Amino acid sequence: MEAWLYERKLTDEAVPPALQENNEEDWMSYVREGRASDNRLFNDWISSVPGSKAPCDVAVAAIQSMDNRGYDVSEAEQYIGDGLRAAKEKNGAALQVITAKIYAALNRAPKREGNEYDKYTVYLDFAQVAERVNFPEAAACDVDSQDFYDRIKAGWWGQLIGGCLGTQLEGYTTEKIRERFGEVRGYLRKPETYNDDITYELAYLDMFSRKGYDITSEDVAYAWLELISDGYSAERTALENLRRGIMPPESGRLCNYFSDWIGAQMRTPIHGMLAPGDPALAARLAADDSVVSHSNNGMLGGIFNAVMVSLAFTETDMKALLEKAAAMIPDDSEFYQVVSSTLQLCRECADWESAWHICEEKYKKYNWIHAYPNAAAEIVALWYGGMDFEETCYIISMAGQDVDCTAAPVLNILAVMLGTQILEDKWTVPIGDTVLTTMRRMQKLGIDELIGLTCDAVRRAVKNG
Repeated sequence: MEAWLYERKLTDEAVPPALQENNEEDWMSYVREGRASDNRLFNDWISSVPGSKAPCDVAVAAIQSMDNRGYDVSEAEQYIGDGLRAAKEKNGAALQVITAKIYAALNRAPKREGNEYDKYTVYLDFAQVAERVNFPEAAACDVDSQDFYDRIKAGWWGQLIGGCLGTQLEGYTTEKIRERFGEVRGYLRKPETYNDDITYELAYLDMFSRKGYDITSEDVAYAWLELISDGYSAERTALENLRRGIMPPESGRLCNYFSDWIGAQMRTPIHGMLAPGDPALAARLAADDSVVSHSNNGMLGGIFNAVMVSLAFTETDMKALLEKAAAMIPDDSEFYQVVSSTLQLCRECADWESAWHICEEKYKKYNWIHAYPNAAAEIVALWYGGMDFEETCYIISMAGQDVDCTAAPVLNILAVMLGTQILEDKWTVPIGDTVLTTMRRMQKLGIDELIGLTCDAVRRAVKNG
């Protein structure tokens, strides 16, 4: 239908209703929408993370993130005090203006001369990565075998355990976690599966089940629009861009101050499970997913976790796996510098706390949701965990940062490598047999059903080439 014909017909057939004396309620809808906009902005300035109640200020974090990327953010920083006061006083009128001024300042912020970020190559897609990295040949993996099913089962359980454990701890430092809880060696309360991380993996799996290895970034974008109603930081920005028809990779870059954060890294274990023993394929799937909401180091973080899960199907030594995965990150990227320097610390330091203390200090200018401190936490936990599930849980919990987004992939990697022998009642029974989500569909999913869907999707994709 031609748009003008539709609108002309709509106008021609419109009949005026009976007049009312009072139309105030119609006008009040505008007021309610404005108040909803204010409330969302209040949450951007003063909010706590569901689960751990850690404080987070997305508006100030946007400034921090642009500073990390080498921009001169001094103009935007002038408004932080005014913004915090307006948010505390619930002054929506003032906060709308202040926040707009901050984002306008960030959008025109110049680069600082000689900044560290621009010393490294910026990576925008998988093709660019593939030109720089020599990925190994795929290793044989029988996806019809019981062993494959067992590893997928273990991987999902490891991820769920990590997500449930980490949701209770995210957003705090090692020092504060220890002060409040002591040494964390189990759930702090009854675990819950509500977690924004897994929703993106389920959306991906749903689309992959239809498209197989032909899945594209746009396919992922449409799956998000279909299944995910809202997001946080980079994902929220991406969803807003997608709703305006801004497709990936632009959806992950345009006005996205959080494109180097952990969002891609948290959701790419699924790509490793869908490409068992084939890190090049896992990297390609992860990159194409990552650019929906992230770019450059955020995308490379997504590749890193996907590659580690893929390698876990065939690798038997965790330290060797970490070394191999690091070699699949372009060595002229800043993310590689994070990974390689953390590995060097692990080779040199006698224990995890010695290595981690250096990492905490090194990355203190980065938000606890940024990819860098969290990638370092993952490496430290996997290196010093000694391929022991309990010890790895302990280290990744005590490292703090964005714990659900680190513990889930870390325990997925370890569980895929070790198999279902890691599934002790201590960890599984409190979760139960069902995953609950906030999605439009798949709001309640049996864990066995999830395992079956994953195995079936891989087998079908392999069969179809």
